[in-house]
Amino acid sequence: MDDRRYRLSGERSLAVPLADADALLAACDGTAALLYLYALRSGGDFTVRAAAGALKRTDAEIEKALQKLCSLGVFSAGAACASSAPQPAEELPEYTAEDIALRVNENGEFRAVVEETQRILGRTLTGADLKTLFGVYDYLRLPAEVIFLLINHCVEETRERLGPGKLPSMRAIEKEAYVWYNREILTFERAEDYLVKEKARRGELADMRRLLQIRDRDFSATERKYVESWLDMGFPYESIAIAYDKTVLKTGKLTWKYIDSILQSWNRKGLHTPEEIAGGDGQPRMNRGQAPAISPAAQADKPRDDTALLRKLLDRSKNS
Repeated sequence: MDDRRYRLSGERSLAVPLADADALLAACDGTAALLYLYALRSGGDFTVRAAAGALKRTDAEIEKALQKLCSLGVFSAGAACASSAPQPAEELPEYTAEDIALRVNENGEFRAVVEETQRILGRTLTGADLKTLFGVYDYLRLPAEVIFLLINHCVEETRERLGPGKLPSMRAIEKEAYVWYNREILTFERAEDYLVKEKARRGELADMRRLLQIRDRDFSATERKYVESWLDMGFPYESIAIAYDKTVLKTGKLTWKYIDSILQSWNRKGLHTPEEIAGGDGQPRMNRGQAPAISPAAQADKPRDDTALLRKLLDRSKNS
């Protein structure tokens, strides 16, 4: 056993309160101890970005150490220790190839993220890919397990849209990462909940494309916003079919602004179901005992003729 004694060289000019020293030693957290010394040396005035650069750590590691120091009571409760929602991101910072290589070698977690991403995508990441992936990890501060869910989600969505074997670009993964960041999907649990809801929503959107006679293509971004707003307002498929029928009769085609104006008007009046619309729109109500309309989702396992489905919905609406 080495019994040699060691001493600090040079002048000792920084004073560490004994209580703080005891707390840091008990925590056994090297990054937290480094951050404490950096804060002490900086007079208590520093930014996460500056600390990360000086200590050769990621923003995520500095944030974690900061919260550790707050929990230990070493940092006073205030702006630094407040748990606030993340600020909206604008764009990823520029990272150098040297910085990425250094972090890959030093940071075991990010190295695991790189290896798993390459496994999922089935290829070696380029330098540009690594910079983007590191930005998602370091700047957006998505945990490793959330990044894995994100990438698998992007792969699944791309293959559904473009066919088997297709893979998302790193740019597409970055865009989806911003969506998750701005929606504060920053934990494994929130990511899982989001993915369950997204899967259900994709099924609803597929039914809506059939209902609106849109084939061989997906909704555009604007069209999807319209459809999602109608579903979020609580309109069932049958009610949207009524608004679609009114729009086609009036304009001769699917006019998005016109159908939206109809549904917005009904929503303001609190009319959502076909029965409510019939009563509030000056039309006779559905006959008592009449069988309820069947939603497209309920017929998913049966062969269907899309035109017949829409006509059935419209006929029921007109006869109500």
